[in-house]
Amino acid sequence: MMRIRGALIAALVAAALPGCKIVKTPTAEEKAAAAAKNAFDPIAKVEAIWQPQLIPYFEKRAGDLKDVVAAVAAGSDQAGEKYGNPKKQASSPWTYAVKFTGKVVAEDTQSRAATLDVDADGDGKTDAKVQIGPALRGTALRDTLDFVNFNEFKNQIEWAQFGKAFNEKANTAFLSAIPRDGLTGKTVTVIGAFPLPSSGDLPLITPSELTVTP
Repeated sequence: MMRIRGALIAALVAAALPGCKIVKTPTAEEKAAAAAKNAFDPIAKVEAIWQPQLIPYFEKRAGDLKDVVAAVAAGSDQAGEKYGNPKKQASSPWTYAVKFTGKVVAEDTQSRAATLDVDADGDGKTDAKVQIGPALRGTALRDTLDFVNFNEFKNQIEWAQFGKAFNEKANTAFLSAIPRDGLTGKTVTVIGAFPLPSSGDLPLITPSELTVTP
């Protein structure tokens, strides 16, 4: 009887073995590789949307500088609905998409946060400051888009890294090719965005596109 019972147990164990799956414990190197593969990459995320989505968005959304400035003066919320991101978080400041062509009347290229003073209406006075980097202040490009959302990100750190990646992309895409001397008197054509300025301050434009001509 004991032999029969032992044989029966052995048969049951043998029958169960083909269905078993041995799971290999990953090595430290394999864990590191998997973590790297799944890590958040803000540069790649911006690269994926820059040409197919961001550039067309700004070209369509941007208003002429004089129109946007006048709209902001009349009411920042109404201007934001038309030229900004109406889906932004209520507590976030407005940013506005803008476009203009004007003459450079002054340049500050000694700093890493280089800027150009641009006269967009021909009166010889500065109407906007344009950032040309390499250090770009703010996250105006990210904040003007209506197809990205803070809730899609794990935390505030990722959201901030994402915003900075737009500035880095602008640098590598076109700003790094702009000369740092002799820009005064030249004509620039700009598409970009600026945050709601403090009273009395000029718009500080972060460009999504910028060309310089003599």
